[in-house]
This record gives sequence, structure tokens and C-alpha cells, in this order.
Amino acid sequence: MAASELFTKFARVWIPDTVDVWKSAELLKDYKLGDTVLHLKLEDEQETQYRIDSKTKELPPLRNPDILVGENDLTALSYLHEPAVLHNLKVRFMDSKLIYTYCGIVLVAINPYEQLPIYGEDIINAYSGQNMGDMDPHIFAVAEEAYKQMARDERNQSIIVSGESGAGKTVSAKYAMRYFATVSGSASETNVEEKVLASNPIMESIGNAKTTRNDNSSRFGKYIEIGFDKKYRITGANMRTYLLEKSRVVFQAEDERNYHILYQLCASKHLPEFKELRLNHAQNFNYTNLGGNPVIEGIDDAKEMLNTRQACSLLGINESYQMGIFHVLGAILHLGNVTIKSNDRDADNCFIPPNTEHLIIFCDLLGVDYEQMAHWLCHRKIITGSETYIKPMPRFQALNARDALAKHIYASLFNWIVHHVNRALRASVKQNSFIGVLDIYGFETFEVNSFEQFCINYANEKLQQQFNMHVFKLEQEEYMKEQIPWTLIDFYDNQPCINLIEAKLGILDLLDEECKMPKGSDDTWAQKLYNTHLNKSALFHKPRMSNRAFIIQHFADQVEYQCEGFLEKNKDTVYEEQIIVLKASKLNLLAELFNEGKQVSSPTEGRPPVARATVKSAKPRALQPSKEHKKSVGHQFRNSLHLLMETLNATTPHYVRCIKPNDDKFAFTFDPKRAVQQLRACGVLETIRISAAGFPSRWTYQEFFNRYRVLMKQKDVLSDKKLTCKNVLEKLVKDQDKYQFGKTKIFFRAGQVAYLEKLRADKLRVACIRIQKTIRSWLQRKKYLRMRSAAITIQRYVRGYQARCYAQFLRRTRAAILIQKFQRMYAARQKFLRILSATLVIQSFVRGFRGRRRFKAVLREQKAVILQKHLRGWMARRRYSRTHHAIVYLQCCFRRMMAKRELKKLKIEARSVEHYKTLNIGMENKIVQLQCKVNGQTKEIKSLLEKLVSLETTYTNETEKLRTEVDRLRISEGSAKVSSNKITCLMEEIAILRKELEETQAHKKRLEESADKYKQETDLVVFQLKEWNALLKKEKEDLNLRIQEQVKEITESMERQNKEETKQLQIDLNDERSRYQSLLNEFCKLEERYDNMKEEISLVSITKPGHRRTDSTHSSNESEYTYSSLLSSEPGESEDVTRRTEEFPDQKGTLDMSLFLKLQKRVTELEQEKLALQEELDGKEEQALRSKKEVEDQQLKARGAELEYESLKRQELESENKKLKNELNELHRALTEKGAPQATAPGSPAYKVLLDHLNAATEELEVRKEEVLILRSQLVSQKEAMACKETMTEPTIFLEDVRKMKDQGEITQTFLGLKETNRPSQDCHLLNEDGELWMAYEGLKQTNRLLETQLQGQKKIYENELEGLRGEVQNLKEEINRQQQLLAQNLQLPPEARIEASLQHEITRLTNENLDLMEQLEKQDKTVRKLKKQLKVFAKKIGELEVSQTENISPAQLADEPIRPVNIPRKEKDFQGMLEYKKDDELKLIKNLILELKPRGVAVNLIPGLPAYILFMCVRHADYINDDQRVRSLLTSTINGIKKILKKRSDDFEIVSFWLSNTCRFLHCLKQYSGEEAFMKHNTPRQNDHCLRNFDLAEYRQVISDLAIQIYQQLTKVMENILQPMIVSGMLEHETIQGVSGLKPTGLRKRTSSVADEGTYTLDSIVRQLNNFHSTMCQHGMDPELIKQIVKQMFYIIGSVTLNNLLLRKDMCSWSKGMQIRYNVSQLEEWLRDKNLQACGAKETLEPLIQAAQLLQVKKKTDEDAEAICSMCGALTTAQIVKVLNLYTPVNEFEERVTASFIRTIQVRLQNRKDSPQLLMDAKHIFPVTFPFNASSLALESIQIPSSMNLGFLLRV
Repeated sequence: MAASELFTKFARVWIPDTVDVWKSAELLKDYKLGDTVLHLKLEDEQETQYRIDSKTKELPPLRNPDILVGENDLTALSYLHEPAVLHNLKVRFMDSKLIYTYCGIVLVAINPYEQLPIYGEDIINAYSGQNMGDMDPHIFAVAEEAYKQMARDERNQSIIVSGESGAGKTVSAKYAMRYFATVSGSASETNVEEKVLASNPIMESIGNAKTTRNDNSSRFGKYIEIGFDKKYRITGANMRTYLLEKSRVVFQAEDERNYHILYQLCASKHLPEFKELRLNHAQNFNYTNLGGNPVIEGIDDAKEMLNTRQACSLLGINESYQMGIFHVLGAILHLGNVTIKSNDRDADNCFIPPNTEHLIIFCDLLGVDYEQMAHWLCHRKIITGSETYIKPMPRFQALNARDALAKHIYASLFNWIVHHVNRALRASVKQNSFIGVLDIYGFETFEVNSFEQFCINYANEKLQQQFNMHVFKLEQEEYMKEQIPWTLIDFYDNQPCINLIEAKLGILDLLDEECKMPKGSDDTWAQKLYNTHLNKSALFHKPRMSNRAFIIQHFADQVEYQCEGFLEKNKDTVYEEQIIVLKASKLNLLAELFNEGKQVSSPTEGRPPVARATVKSAKPRALQPSKEHKKSVGHQFRNSLHLLMETLNATTPHYVRCIKPNDDKFAFTFDPKRAVQQLRACGVLETIRISAAGFPSRWTYQEFFNRYRVLMKQKDVLSDKKLTCKNVLEKLVKDQDKYQFGKTKIFFRAGQVAYLEKLRADKLRVACIRIQKTIRSWLQRKKYLRMRSAAITIQRYVRGYQARCYAQFLRRTRAAILIQKFQRMYAARQKFLRILSATLVIQSFVRGFRGRRRFKAVLREQKAVILQKHLRGWMARRRYSRTHHAIVYLQCCFRRMMAKRELKKLKIEARSVEHYKTLNIGMENKIVQLQCKVNGQTKEIKSLLEKLVSLETTYTNETEKLRTEVDRLRISEGSAKVSSNKITCLMEEIAILRKELEETQAHKKRLEESADKYKQETDLVVFQLKEWNALLKKEKEDLNLRIQEQVKEITESMERQNKEETKQLQIDLNDERSRYQSLLNEFCKLEERYDNMKEEISLVSITKPGHRRTDSTHSSNESEYTYSSLLSSEPGESEDVTRRTEEFPDQKGTLDMSLFLKLQKRVTELEQEKLALQEELDGKEEQALRSKKEVEDQQLKARGAELEYESLKRQELESENKKLKNELNELHRALTEKGAPQATAPGSPAYKVLLDHLNAATEELEVRKEEVLILRSQLVSQKEAMACKETMTEPTIFLEDVRKMKDQGEITQTFLGLKETNRPSQDCHLLNEDGELWMAYEGLKQTNRLLETQLQGQKKIYENELEGLRGEVQNLKEEINRQQQLLAQNLQLPPEARIEASLQHEITRLTNENLDLMEQLEKQDKTVRKLKKQLKVFAKKIGELEVSQTENISPAQLADEPIRPVNIPRKEKDFQGMLEYKKDDELKLIKNLILELKPRGVAVNLIPGLPAYILFMCVRHADYINDDQRVRSLLTSTINGIKKILKKRSDDFEIVSFWLSNTCRFLHCLKQYSGEEAFMKHNTPRQNDHCLRNFDLAEYRQVISDLAIQIYQQLTKVMENILQPMIVSGMLEHETIQGVSGLKPTGLRKRTSSVADEGTYTLDSIVRQLNNFHSTMCQHGMDPELIKQIVKQMFYIIGSVTLNNLLLRKDMCSWSKGMQIRYNVSQLEEWLRDKNLQACGAKETLEPLIQAAQLLQVKKKTDEDAEAICSMCGALTTAQIVKVLNLYTPVNEFEERVTASFIRTIQVRLQNRKDSPQLLMDAKHIFPVTFPFNASSLALESIQIPSSMNLGFLLRV
């Protein structure tokens, strides 16, 4: 395609920039061939020129269309070049907050420097099982791809994570391992996956450190192999490490730290176990303070130490070894502080000051000799052929030796820890495959690069070569697969650089050779490099200004290495004398580290060691036994790197390239320069270059047809899509080299997709213009017609308005004239009236003034007379009151004197015991007097109240009279005023008109003024009254309104509170249900796990003969529900149980061993008790026969004496109660009569105390009276009972008793009891042949024995009751005496003490009563339990007797008896709705009814729930025959059978649904026929007769309910597994509305999915599956309420899975996809309406998905749009809303992206919303299920069992 077609006006290009690397610009004019300058306009509207190179004629790279910006895969870009890649990464990282992007087979991960919520378990579950291109890029997608390819191809995998320090390599590797641990689990019970994750904190603490670029930089490389078994579960792991940076132990650059473990150790110095380490702050140690900044912000080193220790414990490093590690590390810290001083006289000598503290601590911690270590730190040994010299070292050499020793100790400890970690992670089972995770350093270049950077870049060269070959191989495979001609693509080959380093006479070879030289140095090595490679290798250069450095041109950049330190680091020398001192250590760990026999060679066996230090010996090298020590660090690193490459080449690699966005560690800040530098270094741009060299853009024919259907004409569309695409491409793109047709795809050169997109956009733009033109024309025509119609209408209305205005003017003129006439007349009349009224007013005021003056004089005289009257009355009353007061005072003094004398007498009498009774009488009189006085005062109060009422009425009448009088006076005053005015006027007119005319005129003004003043005063008073009245009315209205508002508010608040409480209770109930059901689910999982373990053990182990294990659920149920009943069983029954377990060895495992031992012990005890009782009864038989008559006589006499004694005691008790009542009444009267007026006045403290005591005593008397009545009734009833028992042996009474027995079971029990007494013994035939005499004798003997035991028992009962009555009578006497004493004592106490005493007494009494009641309650409980046990024993005895009686009757006896022929009529059989089966048929019943039943036939041909009805009818029969063992066995077998079939067919929806329906029906039957009233409301009388009689199965109902919950959860899982593959395809991917959304260009990942498409699911597939589910459940007769809950759960699964995928797929977040989703949701709602399931709550579960679809479609620009979004998206969390807005991607150029400012506005508006920070919905959430009771109207007796079920052994009863 010609450049002139692409570089046209408005085309956008990228031009280089010094700040942003690349800058976007737009062409201002078309480019023509031969132009040397491009006229451009930048994004800031500045114009510039871009000069084209005259030699290369290279044009600037074109910019991709906006629609392609932000793609998940960089290979989906049409133009593949550096600026396009950089811009796409920047847009995704800055605007969309997406840190992961695909670049072909590479995952590019940008470090956000911020914690993101995208690594939770919900995200792991979302990516699990998904294809790599289906979801947004993520490290989990790469891990899933590796896991899936391992399982599919059975080939080992590798994940290679690379990047420079701080890019996030370690975190990415950690998340990949977490994914494997979560998805796969472990193959054993050792929790290997937890150990794999626990290895991270250990390795980070000992191998990571803070650098200037990263706070947690890995200073070593590691390759972790995670092993899997054949089921692809984790079996173990193994770790290989590479090139630990040992120099960091003794040196750190500025603002860097040492390894984390050292700072963690210093931060934990306060712990008691670390006291012996004698640590200090990190600032006080040289090795931890060299960087000057020992603290990392936000990191707590003490807390990290706890995590490290926990991880060590989890990995099997015990406490002793941990303390050994900490001893070694503490010793390293102290070693760094050891001071070495030079000798002042000799500079070549140095020494350590004596008693150096840190060296002493070092030696103590490591258990070495202080003198030896101090000596060999400053000296070295030199051995020649014949002599040995000890040479002192200069200070600098001694310091280097000290640091080398510290590095060597740390490296040895590091290797030891790695070895133990590998041993803990070692696989316990055979490893089938593995996935390796390589976390290795990226390409590094600093200002000063040394040996470490050389090795790192060497490793990256090898990895880059492997990466290039793999990418090249994949490209070739893709081309071959599509049968496209393969043309060799040129790519960068870094083999020359690798040869320069590792080939013969390469840099490493020369380095090792120089290390072997005796006097080798860095300078001589540099000269050898120059001589060997300079000017011979194009990749090797020498710096201009240095002779001790060299430059290597790596694949990423050229790096200058300083030769200084290369030899020393490669040799890694440690003096042997120091090692010998350490080997003699008393510390076991140190001995392991340096003992040659136990030398830890490598973390993994068979592999060369990594970074092994060479121990430099004083002896000649030829004497060293180990060849391993001769290997240099470089040689070891090269060997381990070759081994790594062999491992990687044998696996399928997956690449993760980590990018550091900025050097300042700012969150979401992008530095283009740093990013481009890393993209070049990590090989991403090389991948792009290889892709761009061929055909990078690839479309399937269907995708191309759907996208570019717009460019085709109707005649071009053929039935064959492939041929159609070929024809269209030939027309659109003339150059056939720009594309190639493969088998399934079309391959395009770079830029062709952009050209096609341009054509498509132009075509759509032309179509849009035509549509706009037509619509605008139509709109303008409509607008013109509306304007014309409006103009005509306006004209009509204006003309009419003008005519109406003129007519109105004429009317107004006429009206004005009339108004003027009448107004003038009115003004003249008003003037006349004012003059007239003024004259009248003047006259009236003058006359009124004179009348008032005369009235005031009369009033003064009357008031003076009243004052004189009142004054004289007051003086007389005053004299009387003084006299009265004096008389009263004298009376009080005299009465006080008399009272004191009386009190003195009373005190003397009180001290005398003889007058005690008199005192009581006096007190009674006082109480009576007090009562009388109270009554008198009450009467006085009543009389006073009556007087008060009469006074009030009198006062009211008087008030009314006064009011009427005042009104009358006012009227008379008015008339008087009128008459006086008249008289005054007449007198003035007659006498003064002539004489005082002038005075009248003078007074006229004064009168007017006074009149005005009076009028103002009256007006003011009236106004004030009106205001006061209005104010009162207003206050009244306000109060009414306030009351109404308060009532309304209270009502509303109560309703609101009730609603909130109800809602909260409902939420709590649902939470509790879900919690219980989740616990039940966990229990089921543990149970299944236990079963699986049992099965595995049974397969491995050899089973013993006669012993088999059954299902664990069966044993647990048996042990849980048989314990209580078996404990109370009889010995015979226990033996029977034991015999049955012996007969059926396969059921022996159902009993718990502890329970079995307890039962055996109980059986032995019962047998012993039985023998003892039998002996006791035999011994007493003869004694009972001899003393029969004597006992009867004595009992009769004793019975009569006891009855007489009881009657006497009763009479005595009644008399005492009457006496006590009389005494209390007398005391009451005495207190009322004789008490002092003040002391006994009502309301006084003494009166209240006495009255309380009186009331208490009265209540106590009433209680005692009731007790006496109860005792009397008991005595009478006992007397009657004795009379009945005396005559019990008479036959007539016995027949009457039999007639009274209504229950058939009672009669049977009585008959069997008599039969038991008449049973013959074994030697009955020894007396006579017939045995009649002996039988009569035995019957008489048993009868006498029975009567004797009954009489003795009754006698004991009577004696106990009499003793109880006597005790109660004695207690009553003591209580009465105590009450009297307390009453006498309380009367002598002061009022406060009386109250306290009475309270104390009451508390004591209530406490005693409570204790008595508690004892009685405990006794009753014991009695009830005892009676229940006896009842069970008797019932079982009766059953055994019936069986034995029938067995003992021989056929001969039956034959000897005469048989009289009787006509037996045949009665019609009435079925009772029960099914009888034999005990041996139980297993057959479970097998045919549960295990081998086919639901399809039952559901179609028979009634729903038939198995449940059959099982319940069998349970009914077992209940009817009172066989608890059969009931228990049948229910347990049923539960275990259902569990077994569900476990066997766990993924069959029909089976699970069928048994969920039947389990619920069985549960409803147990409730309906339980006999509880709550479940019998809807039963028929016949159904009520079928209720269970003997057993309460409430506990089993709970077990079956739990089973139903388990089945429901299993059904949910089955539905989820069926729907899961359909949801995403049907709800998101499939275009239900054709043509709405066009597919965008896709990248490499979508086309190279790890799993091929198995078929496309549509929305119709989901609806068909829902119909299938619903019809199946309805056929099985499932309850409608349960169906609603299941449908709600299904819709929740659909909504949550769809929304979660939407949130993780950028390509699905578009306007058209929102329309598709809303249409799909509407189809689901239509399905709900068709099935009449609108009220089940399923629609509400889709609300988050609906709101997400609406969010994709609404406008997203202004603040109003933001407010609308916040109010609309109530079901979405803030994180979900922001995520959808970030992912929103335009499909066409006409759509616009969401701006970052709009997203920030949304975040600000939603910051106060309290919702979950979780991004994804919990798709595994299961709503708590309930099983509402649903009674069945089906009659049990009408159920027929078909023969096809093979249940012929069941008999209908």
C-alpha cells in the first residue's frame, strides 16, 4: 500500500521526543512522494515540522485508531512498533488502572506500587478453568494456562518471571504459587500447598533486602519446582537458588539495607528468648547501618519476625534449630562490630583489644574459643615444604578476612535453610509432573557494575536466547498449521555475546585462569581480556579513559564493567584456620554447617552447589581431598545456569515480564523513559518485531465477515464465507502480499487492519452523513410547518386582541364618568356625616364626665365603710386566737406529763415475763384501735371531701350570682350615666347657658382631650384582650398540633422500629440459617473426605476375617441415636443385640467400640442384680406364706390407728390455725386502739411496718389453710384407695376393674401379668401328671406374693406421707413461733431497723422456699426418668412374654383340647396404611427402593414421592408394633442408602432432584403424622388416626432435615456445573441481537486458546436447560416453595457468573454488549413469567447485572450523569462501578471513552457509601434453604405399590 494513501491529512503519527520518548501529532496536509518535510500539529495545538531523512526516506510510525487503543493483547494492534506498545501500556495503566497486558505469549506486568483487590480467592475461582484469552490479562491466567497444558499435554511447564529490581518479580511468582496451591490442593494430609506458600516468608527474610529501587528486592535467583501427582494435586516442591549476593552482608550502598532477617532479629530483641543474644538497635551494628536508613516505612520488623518463625515451624524447623539460626545471625552482627587496630610500631601487624565485648559475645553465641578466634582474625598460617610460618596480617587484610568469614557463615546458613526447606517440601508420593516458577533477576546496569551484574546479565542473555527461539518456534508452528508459505524471519541472535562470555578463552575462562595464578590480579586479567577480544569481537570494547574496565554489548544495552574485585569475588576466599576454629564449635548447627562429613552440598541432590565459598588453606592445593573446592563462583554459576536451561528447554515456558513504571515508587505513575528502557531489555519489543516481520494480524473468516460486512455489497455475499472474504479482500487490498489465506484464518501484514478499519469507518461515516442529511431535512421541514402554523395562529389572536382592547376602552370611558358622579356625591355626604357625629360625641363626653364625677364620690364613701368593718373584725379575731393558743399549750403540757407516766409504767410491765400475754392483748387492742382510728379518719376524710364539694358548689353559685350582679350593675351604671347626662344637660341648659357660656367653650377642648385619651385607653385594653385571646387560641392550636405530631411521630417511629427490627430479625435468621447450612456443608465435606480415606485405607490394608468396616455415616448415626435406648435395655435384649452383631459381621462396625464396652458392662451388672433379686425373692417366699395372716391383721390395725392419728393431727392443726388467727386479730385491734396517736397514725413508719407484718401473717394463714385442705383431701383419697385395695382380691371387683379398662393394650398387659404369675416352673411334672395342683399352688403363691409386695409398698408410702405431714406440722409450729418472736422483736426496734429486719426475714424465707422447690423439682425429674425406663422395660417384657407363651404351647396340647366347630364369617379387610416387612428384608427394601430405583420410570408412571410414602408406611408399622430397634434400623439404613446413591451419582441432576423431593416428602410425612397439633391442622380424621403412637421422632426429623439441606447443596453444585459452561457464552459472547455489536481485532491469545471450542452455547441453550430443570423437578413432585428457592439460586449463579466475567473482560464492556445483556435478562424474566415464578426473588438476584448493563449504556460525561449513575447503581459496589467505567471500551469510533475526571467524580460521590470492597460477587454463595411444611392430602391406605418396584415382600396392613 502506498505511503500516500496512509499519510493523508488528519492522519496521526508518532514523532520522537526527548521527554515523553514519543509524542503524537496530526498531519496538516497530505504527504506526497518526494516531500522532505511533514507539516504536523501536536496535541497542544502547536504546529511543527518533521524532516524526513534524505537517505533512509523513513517516515514516522503511524498511530493506531483510537478503537484499538487499550487492547488486552499488544499483538491486536494494527501498527506494531515501539510507540504503539508504549502508548497502549500507558493508557491501560494510567487510565484503566490495568497492570497486566498480553504481548503475544508474554504477560507484561507493571508494578502499581499499591495493593489491588485483584488477587482474592474469588478472582482465583473466576480464572480457574477459563481459557487464557477469554479473560482479561492476569498472572492467574498464565498460571491456569500452565496448569491446563500440564494436564492436557502431560508435559512439564515453566513460568519465567523476569524484570529488574523493584518490578514485582517476587510478588508475581508468589501469586502464581498461591494460584496452584488454591486450585489444585494437596494429594496428602500434610498440607503441602501451605508449606509451599510458607516457604516465601522464610526465603524473603534471608534472601531479600531493601535497595534504592525496591523495598523487598530478591538478592538471589530461585527456581521452584511444584510437583503434582496423576490427579494433578500438589505433592511437594523443590527449590534451586542462584548467586546469593553475599557482599550485601558486609556492605550496603547509601539508603539500602542488609537482609531483612537481621533487622527482624534486632526488632525482636525484647523477647525473653532473645535476651542471651545481647542484641541492640540496628543502628548500633556496622553490618546493618552502612546504608544509613535501617527502617522501611510501613513495615513492622517485629511482626515480620513472628511470621518468619511461624513459617519455620510449619516447615518442620523446630525451636532448637531456630534458636541456633538466631545465634548464628546474632554472632554475624557482633562480628561486624569487632574492632581491629593496627600496631603503631609496625603497620603490617594488627591486634584486637583484649576483652573486646562483641568478640566475646560472638564466641559465646557460636561456642568457640575466644583466644583462638582473636588470634586467627589477625594472623594467617603459611606452610612451605618443610616449615610452617604464622604471619600477622595488616589491618585492611584482617578486616577483609573478618568480612569474608561473615559472608561465608551467612552463605552456609542460607544453603542450610534452603536444604531444610526442600526437605520439608519433599514429595511424599510419586511425582508425575511439575510446574517450575523461575524468579530471577532482570538485566541490570548501574553506574558501577561489578561481578554480580556480570553474572546477572550473563543469565539474562541465556534466557533471552531461549525466549527468542521459543517465539520463533511458535510463529513457525502457527504458519505451518495454517499452511501458509513460511519465509525465514530475521531476528536478533545473541549467541555471539554468549560465546564471548562462556566459550573457550571467553571472559569466564580467562577469569578462572587468572584466579589460578599465584600473583593474579584484576589488572593482569583486564590486560588479558584486551589482548584476547579487543578488535576481535564486535561486542567487546575498551573504555577510552580506563585500563581496568571493559564494555560488553548485550541484547538490551551496552554495559561497562569495572574489573576491580572480580578475582576476589570469583575465588570467594576464606582462611582455613578460621574455619577450623568454627568446626570445633559447641553449637550443633554450626558444626553441621562446617563439618565436611555433613557438608550441605546443594539444596537439591545431584546438582552442583551454588555460590560455594572456597576455603583457602595454608597447605598446598594438591593435598586437598575435595575437588569441589577448586571450582570458582563463575564456574559454579555457569554449570547451574546450563542445568537451568536444560530444565527450561525440557518444559513448555510461559513468560512474565515485570516492568517498573518509575524510580520513585509512586502509585500509578508512568515514566516513559524507564518503561521503554525495560521493554527493550526484557524482550517485549523483540517479540513485537518478530510478529511485525510476518503477518501479525490474524482473523478467522467468520470474524472478518462479521466485522467488515459493511464493506460488502449484497451481491458479494455468498453462502461460502471463505470465498466471500477472498473476493472482498481482492477488491479492497490490491497488493496480495499484504495478506495470506490460511485454512481457518486470514493473515494480514502490519497496518492492514488499520487500513480496513479506516475503510470501514469511512463507509460508516458516509452512511451516517446520509442518515443525518435525511433526518435534518425532515426535521427542518417539520420545523417550518410548525412555524407557519404558529404565525397564522399568532396573527389571528393578535387581531382579536386589538378589537377586544378597543371595546374595553369604550366601556371604561363610560364607567369613569359614572364613577366620578357617584364619588363626588359620596364625598359631600361623608363630610356632612362627620360634622354631625363630632357634635354628638362632644355632647356625650361632656355629660358623661359630670356623671362619673358624682358617681366616684358616692363610691369612696361606700369603700370607707367596708374598710372599717374588716379592720374591726380582724382585731377581734386576733384577740381570740391568742387566748385559744394559750389554752391549747397548757393542755399539751399536761397531756405530755401524763403520757410520760404511762410510758414509764408500760416499760416496767414490759420487762416482766408474766405480763407478756397481757402485752400481746394490749398490742392487739392497739392494732384494733389503729384500725378503728384509720376507719374514723377515713370517714372524716370522706366528710371533708363532701364539705369540700359542697363548698365548691356554693362557691360556684356565689360566683354566678356575683357575675349576674356585676352585669346588672353595669347595666344600671349605663342607665345611670344616661340619666345623669340628661340631668346635667338640663341643669346646664337652664342655669349656666346664659351665665357660663365662655366657661363651656374653655372646657370644650379639655373634654375633647380627655375623651380621646379615654377612647385610646379603652381601645388599648380591647386590643390587648384580643391579642391575649388570639395568643391563647394560637397556643391551644400549637399544642394540639404538637400533640398530633408527637402522636404521629411516635406511631411512625414505632412502625419504623418494628419494621427495622423485623428486617433485622429476618437478616439474622437468614445469617443463622446460612451459617448452620455452611457448617453442615463443611461437615459433609469432612464426612466425604473421611469416607474416601477409609476407602483408600481399605484398599491398601489387609482386612481381618470376620470384621468389616461400614460407611462412616452409618456408624455415626448409629452411635448417635442408639446410645440412649441401648443403655436402658434389658440384658436379654443386649444379648440379642450382641448375637445379631455376631450373625451379621458386616454390621458390626455400626456400633461404637466405647458404647459396646459400656453396654457389656451394663449387661453384666443387670445380670448380677437379677440373680440377687431372684435369691432374695426365693428366700422371702416361705416367710411370706407363714406370716400372711399376721401381717394382714397388723396392717389393718396399724391402718386404723394411722387414720385416727391423722384425723387428730388434722384437728389439732386446724385449732392451732384458728388460735393463731384470733391472736393476730387481737393484735391488730390492740395496735389500733391503744397506740399513741402519733405513732399509730396512718402513714407513720411504725404503722406501716405493723400493717405489713399483719398482711404477711394473714397471707401465711391463708396458705396454711389451703395446705390443710389439701392434706385432708389426700387423706380421704388414700383412705378410699386402701378400702379398694382391701377388697381387690374379690372376683366381682376384679371384673369391674376389667370392664373399666377401655384400652385394649391395657387389658392385654393385665392378662399377660396374670399369665406371668401363673406360669409353671420347670419341675411342675414331678408332683402329678396333670399339674393342676401345682399350678393352683403356684398361682396362689404368686398372688400372695404380689399382694404382700403391694401392701408393703403401700405401707411405706403411708409412712412416708405421715412423716412428711408431721414434719410440715412441726415446721408450721416453728414458723408461727418464729413469726411471733420476730413480731415482738420488731415492735421494740426503731422504724429503720424494723424495715431492715423485715426485709432480711422476707429474703431468708423466699430463699428457703426456692431451695425446697428446687429439691422437689429434681426429685420429680428423677422420678419421671425412672418411670420412663420402667415403662420401656415392662413393654419389652410383655412382648417377650407373648412370644414365649405362644412358643411354650406345644402342638400336642393344641390337639388334646376339644375344638367346637364355630362358624367364622369373613370380614372385609380394612387397610391401615402400613407396610409390614421382615427384619431380614430390610436390606432388600433399601436396595430395591433406593439404591436400584430408576427415577425416570417412577416420575413418569407413578405418583410423586412414592418411595417416601412407602418408607413412612414401613416406619408406621414398626411404630405400631412398638419396635424401637426396627424403627431406628430402618431410618438409619434409609439415610445411609440415600447418602450412598447420592455419592455414587453425585453429578446426576435427575437423581439428586428425585431424592431431594422424596426426602422432603418423607420429612413432611414424619411431621404430618407426628401427632403434634401444629402439623395436624389440614389432616382428615382418617389421617389423624394414622399418627404415630409410640415414638417421638423429632430428633430423626432434624437429621433428615440436615440430609435435605445437604442434598439441596449438592443439587446446587450439580446445576452450577451444568450451567457454568453455558453462562458466559450464552449471556455475554453470543449475539442474540444480530448485527448490534461488531467484533474488534483480537490478539494472539484469543486464537491460541489452550482448549478448542466444543460448541457455542446460546441463550436458548440456557433457557432449554432451565426448562429441563423445572420440568424434572415438577415431575418429581417437588414442593413449589422449594422450586422457587432453587430457581432463585440458579438465577443468582447466572447473574453472578455473568457479572464476574464482565468485570474481568475488557472486550465485553461496551454499549452494544450492554444492550445484549439487557435483552438476555429480559428473556430470563419472560421465562419466570411463563413459569409463574415472579415472586420467588430470582429477578432481584439479577439486579446487579441489570444495573451493570444500564451503566454501560447511560451517558457518562457530566455531573448530572454521575449523579444519575450513583442513584441508579444501588446494587453494585463502588469497586464494581469504577471497574466497569475503567473497562468501558468503544467498539466503534463514534463512541467515546470514559474520562478519568468523570471516574474520579463517581468515586468522590460514592466515598461515603458503606459497601464491600470485594470486586467480584461470590458465585459460590448458597442462599439458606427452608423447607416449609406441606401436608399431603393423599390417603396412605389408597397407595398401591407396582410390581415393577420388586417390593412383593411388603405386606399391606
